[in-house]
Amino acid sequence: MTRVIAVANQKGGVGKTTTSVNLSASLAMSGGRVLLVDLDPQGNATMGTGVDKNGVENTIYEWLLEDAPLSQVVQKCNGSFELVPSNLDLTAAEVSLMQMAEREYQIRNRLQKEATEYEYVIIDCPPSLSILTVNALIAADGVLIPMQCEYYALEGLSALLDTIEGIKSHSNAELKVEGILRTMYDPRNGLTRDVSRQLIQYFSDQVFRTVIPRNVRLAEAPSHGLPAILYDRASRGAVAYMALAGELRQKHEREARLMSHQNSELPTANESADSEPNTEVRSDLNTDRDL
Repeated sequence: MTRVIAVANQKGGVGKTTTSVNLSASLAMSGGRVLLVDLDPQGNATMGTGVDKNGVENTIYEWLLEDAPLSQVVQKCNGSFELVPSNLDLTAAEVSLMQMAEREYQIRNRLQKEATEYEYVIIDCPPSLSILTVNALIAADGVLIPMQCEYYALEGLSALLDTIEGIKSHSNAELKVEGILRTMYDPRNGLTRDVSRQLIQYFSDQVFRTVIPRNVRLAEAPSHGLPAILYDRASRGAVAYMALAGELRQKHEREARLMSHQNSELPTANESADSEPNTEVRSDLNTDRDL
């Protein structure tokens, strides 16, 4: 089953693109087929994976608005994963999307048709609550929220959680928070430690155990068109993203086992039929409390 994860935060500069690229590479390196969707018109994820955003023939614009097949848009990337590239053409797509029927469901509809062979689809969202971000949240199974441990980031987190609840209420009831990822983490900073404690206090197991440190190699890698795991596998940043990929996989495996266990406990058709006489025997009892 394909799992779609939107990497989102309305606040910019919190490590969304760094997380999208390096998580995609780490998931791919640990096995499985991964698709990264660059949904930001700036195209930073595209450039950070070694793809020239101005030199590609087809981008997410052609996929969304000109019905180009996904197979003609996808680019092979350094790091064993695949990419739907983006560039400034996507800015024009926002205007066009507003005029389309079912405009909020365009990405979900296309992924359901064309991306079923991937284990993971990671969507790098723009730093705003635009029609593009709404599309990503409706298409997603879960939202991964990167954030710095600072005061203003807490305000942005509150606004994003309100948005997620709104999407769940109206368009995607299955949407959930995959986890909150602490990025650019510096344990020497007192405010960082304080905000981190607050996150754990209020969000408990929704906060990933893995933290992403401030790391020069993470900052350098995009300029070489490489994920950190290929640029310097031993760097603290690369090791942290590999740990995040492992934590995410373990979480999904636990959820799959739980779902399998719950399904195994459901009564079969024969068991349901066998239980019908018991219902008849108790039909004379007061069942108001069960209503």
